[in-house]
Amino acid sequence: MQQYIRNNDKTLMEEYIRFLSIPNVSTDTFNILKNAAFIQEMMLRRGIKAELLTGTTQGVTPAVFGEIKTPGAKKTIGFYAHYDGQPVNPKQWSEGLEPFKPVLITAPLESGGKIIGPYKNGEAINPGWRIAGRGAADDKAGVMAILNAYDALVKTGKRLKVNIKFLFEGEEEVGSIHLYEIFKENKSKLQADAWIIIDAPRHASGRKTVVYGVRGDVNMALTIYGAKRPLHSGNYGNWAPNPALNLVQLLSSMKDEQGQVLIKGFYDDVTPLTETEKKALAQIPAQDALLKKELGVIAPENPERSLVEAIMLPTLNINGIQSANVGPMASNIIPTKAEAVLDLRLVKGNDYKRQVEKVVAHIKGKGFHVVEGEPTEEERSKYPNLIKVEVKHGYNAQRTPMDLPIAKSIQAAVQSTTKEPLVLIPSMGGSLPLYLFEEILETNVITVPIVNYDNNQHAENENVKIQYLWEGIETIAAIMQIK
Repeated sequence: MQQYIRNNDKTLMEEYIRFLSIPNVSTDTFNILKNAAFIQEMMLRRGIKAELLTGTTQGVTPAVFGEIKTPGAKKTIGFYAHYDGQPVNPKQWSEGLEPFKPVLITAPLESGGKIIGPYKNGEAINPGWRIAGRGAADDKAGVMAILNAYDALVKTGKRLKVNIKFLFEGEEEVGSIHLYEIFKENKSKLQADAWIIIDAPRHASGRKTVVYGVRGDVNMALTIYGAKRPLHSGNYGNWAPNPALNLVQLLSSMKDEQGQVLIKGFYDDVTPLTETEKKALAQIPAQDALLKKELGVIAPENPERSLVEAIMLPTLNINGIQSANVGPMASNIIPTKAEAVLDLRLVKGNDYKRQVEKVVAHIKGKGFHVVEGEPTEEERSKYPNLIKVEVKHGYNAQRTPMDLPIAKSIQAAVQSTTKEPLVLIPSMGGSLPLYLFEEILETNVITVPIVNYDNNQHAENENVKIQYLWEGIETIAAIMQIK
């Protein structure tokens, strides 16, 4: 497999650069459909019949599906990745980098890396280099590695022993809002003994990784209101309520200085780790010292809790906070409103609706009247503390038992590609709607990350290490050959 990749690295690179050059922001329907069409072409070139799957809602972003049937196979393994990406602000990317004009870099620019420039077809490739561009790691890397793993097996004459299904989603970054419909409408078509999720980064040690669960996720948008118009801070200070101050006071009441969430019952329904999961957790290589140095973080929220331990707990994070202006545009006013977005990450046992209810109950307990839309004149005249709470689509966590036979088979396949011990993680920090695979398709699901941990996913200067792409192809090919 390694020889095949070395012989074909230029062809692999050329196709991937074309793929990355198509903008893939989830809400950009025109270009999202261009991505789906490009994936269909990739599949057809590899002899995989491709079709678009949609739910019952008109205009749903399609998932791209394909299937390979192997004569005599007794197992079916599915491979999932998503082709949509997070929004981009080109002004935040480093000079010389643009989200959808992928270039080669020697290393992350934040760490002193240099820009090599656009890839020129046919030129030699250094596996230590990286490709910078939106989607390079999250998660077009998954699409690319899955399809090229299958292609490599066919072209090297390897005999498959399982049926293979492919599913590439286009709405993961907006919460997979129609995946339930797609699964319900195509349940029989999507049946498999296990679905392998190719997403997320490998462990910071660089060792190959297998993950058995993911967090759930739900976002809450909060808006606290003050006066109807901005007020002069001298003429009205000490009299008019300041929504910015009210908001930060409310937020500070939700967590203590050690990062413990103070909302009543926030941790009550967490499903404890099994003994097998606790043992796996204890064997994960320490990474906190490396990350603290790299990120410039002297002390985490709770110095007595490692990162992998923290990931096993639900979180309450402030994604963003905003009220009036700062910097050169700052003015002496009392703002009319203050806004924040909360990100609640969930673990096994949490229900996202119930978790939201706990937060809302806390807000009400602090004396706020909760509204769902802009406050009316009647509400303004009746309630001194008004807050609008908007809840976006959410989903629950998922965790597969690590000692299932299929889980052990996947682990053994990945281990066959490396001499180093694998990093086995009960649940990753990120979120994917994997509970749907269990709930609707009634099947097992395991995540096999392939990209570098320092890939800047969801942020500016996203990148993927080329060597990890090649190793990802090898890893997936090994899984496709399990019995």
